Amino acid sequence: MIPDAPAWAIELLEMARVGRLATVDGSGRPLVVPVCYALDGGRIYSAVDAKPKRTRELRRLRNIAENPLVSLVVDEYDEDWTHLRYVIVEGRADVLTEGDEFSRAIDRLVAKYPQYRQLALSRDSGALIRITPERILAWRFQPET
Repeated sequence: MIPDAPAWAIELLEMARVGRLATVDGSGRPLVVPVCYALDGGRIYSAVDAKPKRTRELRRLRNIAENPLVSLVVDEYDEDWTHLRYVIVEGRADVLTEGDEFSRAIDRLVAKYPQYRQLALSRDSGALIRITPERILAWRFQPET
C-alpha cells in the first residue's frame, strides 16, 4: 500500500515511464540513476536488465545491500510551470533474485515496457529491486487563491 498518497500521485507513479532511483552506500556517498519501474500491490519494482553496462555488479545493488533506504523520484516537467508535479517515494529496498513475486513483477514490467520482450528479461532469475514505500512526498502546482 502506498502511504497517504493523493490519487493524482498514484496515477503519476503508474503512468510515468521513468523514475530516478537514489541510493546511498555505507559511507554516505549518493548515487542517482534513471530506472524503468512498475507499481504493483503497493510495491515498486525495477529490473536489472541486459542493456549494455560496464559490469553486472551494479553500484545501486551494492548500495542497497549496504543501506536499504532509498528514494524514487517521478516528475513531470513542462515549460509551462503551472503543469509541474512530482512524487518522491521514500522506502526500503531489497533485491529479489527468483520466486513467485519475482516472476509477477517481471510480468508487470514487461506489460509496461514492451522493450523488455526484446531483451528477453527472464521470469526465473536475475536481479530485481523491490521498494517498499514508507513515505510519499507529492507536490504539484496549485494556483494561489
